Amino acid sequence: MSKKSPNFRHGEHEVEKLERVAYILKTVAHPIRLGIVYLLEKHEELSVSDICQALGSEQSLTSHHLQNMRLKGLLSVERKGRCMMYSLRERDVAKLLHCLENCQCNM
Repeated sequence: MSKKSPNFRHGEHEVEKLERVAYILKTVAHPIRLGIVYLLEKHEELSVSDICQALGSEQSLTSHHLQNMRLKGLLSVERKGRCMMYSLRERDVAKLLHCLENCQCNM
């Protein structure tokens, strides 16, 4: 008895979409980066100090994660006086994370 292979035929647009989702998931796949997304979902913008205080993380480590997320296009940064203020560029990322959080997986 032969098994039928699933017929997955994605157009170029669908493949690009899947690649983008995978890229976003890889980018946020760390507890500090997840925490940053959740904080910035609740607050329009936050400084590095605000994020460090909320997450209980060191500034150098948090800054590293913020820079990584900014370079990958998930965050925006704007200088306001002496502070660098971060905001979510991709606001739908938080929706994706909430879906995963509410998943009833066997974990």
